[in-house]
Amino acid sequence: MGTPEFAVDPLKALVENGYNVVGVVTAPDKPAGRGRQIEQSPVKKYAVENNLAVFQPEKLKNQEFIDQLKKLKADLQIVVAFRMLPEAVWNMPPKGTINLHASLLPQYRGAAPINWAIINGEKETGVTTFFLQQEIDTGKIIFCETVTIDDHDNAEILHDKLMQKGVTLVLKTVDAIDSGNYPLMDQKSLVNEEKPLKTAPKIFKEDCKINWTKTADDIYNFIRGLSPYPAAWTDFISDNGIVVSVKIFEAEKIVEIHSFHPGMILTDGKKYLKIAVNSGFIKILSLQQASKKRLSIEEFLRGFKISEYKIYM
Repeated sequence: MGTPEFAVDPLKALVENGYNVVGVVTAPDKPAGRGRQIEQSPVKKYAVENNLAVFQPEKLKNQEFIDQLKKLKADLQIVVAFRMLPEAVWNMPPKGTINLHASLLPQYRGAAPINWAIINGEKETGVTTFFLQQEIDTGKIIFCETVTIDDHDNAEILHDKLMQKGVTLVLKTVDAIDSGNYPLMDQKSLVNEEKPLKTAPKIFKEDCKINWTKTADDIYNFIRGLSPYPAAWTDFISDNGIVVSVKIFEAEKIVEIHSFHPGMILTDGKKYLKIAVNSGFIKILSLQQASKKRLSIEEFLRGFKISEYKIYM
């Protein structure tokens, strides 16, 4: 059970290693992109190409869907980046339902663990397999693997690191469950006052606006934690009130003492653009104006007279 690219490689590994995948459950097809063309999920595309049975329920509590699942007689259900399951679904297989989560649980429970780990300046994260139970991301842990977050990693790079580590962890977990020999750790035993829980709630557009009064470290982590999707953004505003929104994909942090107000733009109008923040500057390397293509800062400055604008705080 899965939908995005993150779920494809674990499915592919199961198929290529000879496991009997009796069915694939994924999101319904939906319109996407500017042309609003109907698009299949990455998991469905792979499943169709490999002649796997595909199920795309609108509602997971639908009795027809539940009856279809029962007919599959699956021993084990594997969930990777999918919706929250009702008990009638996760409690169905005799060997249970396991989930691959892109964090070291119990830290970063929620929909966006990859983004939040970088935003919060973590130096490591990981992947965890656990048995599903009623409350989201709280079931007993089977295995986990640690992944280092490098200083220049963005969400896309970390996504790929975790995806590859997740492939081996899913195979290891399935083999252990098949043999009946696997560890189980209650997440409650990992929670203590010295290490408070950090969560990973879903990220919305309004959450992605850059607060230029924060430190260079915080803003740098924020930008790379949201790059390339959903992308951190800011507004430029001209003296006559024209507001231009831009997404920022790449940046450098410059830690330096200065006397400029946070949000002040410094540029030569040709090759560089940096923005003053507390404790330094953020140097913009690539960005995208609304409804236009992504550009390097040099390309952007050739077509945009930034000297007429200031940051709209």
